[in-house]
Amino acid sequence: MQTIEQLLESKDIRVTAMRLLIYKFLAQKQVAVTLSDIENAFEKADRTTLYRTVKTFEEKAIVHQIDDGTGITKYALCEKGCNCEIETDLHLHFHCNNCNETVCLTEHKIPQIKVPNGFISEDINLVVKGICDKCSGQ
Repeated sequence: MQTIEQLLESKDIRVTAMRLLIYKFLAQKQVAVTLSDIENAFEKADRTTLYRTVKTFEEKAIVHQIDDGTGITKYALCEKGCNCEIETDLHLHFHCNNCNETVCLTEHKIPQIKVPNGFISEDINLVVKGICDKCSGQ
């Protein structure tokens, strides 16, 4: 099994203590997190360092950005083998209207969407909104 250090190095990311800590924090989460969540978890860390780490992880397809319609960008780790390409890696996200959590539904892929000639897709985001299994009690 690949270590976090090996994963970062394979993506040409220099391994630092803060990058390891942020990766481990994201790996422990079952839900997408905001930059504020990360800042709160690492109160003594420099905000710029945290932001740059998340942006580096996003650029190197370690995390993906989620726009769940709340106006607050959230981030989640990409699944193994993901390279965040529109043609192959997009999945559904579920936003709970009750607890306000957003989760990746990685087993549910978004079908390829063909746009009209002359249009160029750069991102696709599909969010299902409702009540999650924890809140529904089912």
